[in-house]
Amino acid sequence: MKKLKVIALTAAVMAMACSTVVMAEEKEDLIIATEAGFAPYEYMKGDQIVGVDIDIAQAIADDMGRNLVIQNMDFDAALLAVQQGMVDFAIAGISVNEEREEAMDFSDRYVDSTEVVVVNKENPMVEAPTSEALKDKIVAVQQGNIADIWVSNPDNAEPAEVVRYTKFAMAAEDLKNDKVDCIIMDELPAQDLVSQNPELMILEGDPLFQDQYAIAVQKGNQEMLDEINKVIAQLKEEGKIDEFIANHTQTEATDAEAEAEAE
Repeated sequence: MKKLKVIALTAAVMAMACSTVVMAEEKEDLIIATEAGFAPYEYMKGDQIVGVDIDIAQAIADDMGRNLVIQNMDFDAALLAVQQGMVDFAIAGISVNEEREEAMDFSDRYVDSTEVVVVNKENPMVEAPTSEALKDKIVAVQQGNIADIWVSNPDNAEPAEVVRYTKFAMAAEDLKNDKVDCIIMDELPAQDLVSQNPELMILEGDPLFQDQYAIAVQKGNQEMLDEINKVIAQLKEEGKIDEFIANHTQTEATDAEAEAEAE
């Protein structure tokens, strides 16, 4: 009889252990789309994707008790993935406009964006960060982002040509080789770009224009939107987003200095 009790107890313990493993394995994924070429918001550090937006996404995943899964893709593909329901949300320095609002829903804005003009330091083909200075110039942008939309609107600027890139690093190479006249981009990623490309500089002056970033979710996914907005409000109240920005801008500056010393 005692032997049978021992066997039964052992079986019960094993069943509980198996149940615990299943529960751990059943932790649901939170799948997000981003474009990891937009430091300090999202960028590669070794083989890991890190950044301000990733810290925000992790906070959302933690609050939901879910496992964060990051899918890295081109900016346009990230927006399409949201629309098609292939990911839970996209976070990639995404600006909001009427056209996008027709295709996706957006969270509360979580950070301000200042757009600047980057030029070749030795041969600047644009003299000032103004609409007038862009007239008849060859302007580089990231395909699909707010700078692309803004400069493509003739009410804003009249460039000779808008050249669209999936990665800012590609635009930087063409700017260094005088294949384009300037790049329009967010100020923080621009600071990172010029720190890694000393042949380039940001034009001084007022911002070309200003904007704000939000997180994109599939149209009608109010439950996800409510969860995201709750976490954004908490992070703002606690000063965490400013902390994330400070952490990643300092990290990028330190890495750039280390690379310069190594050279």
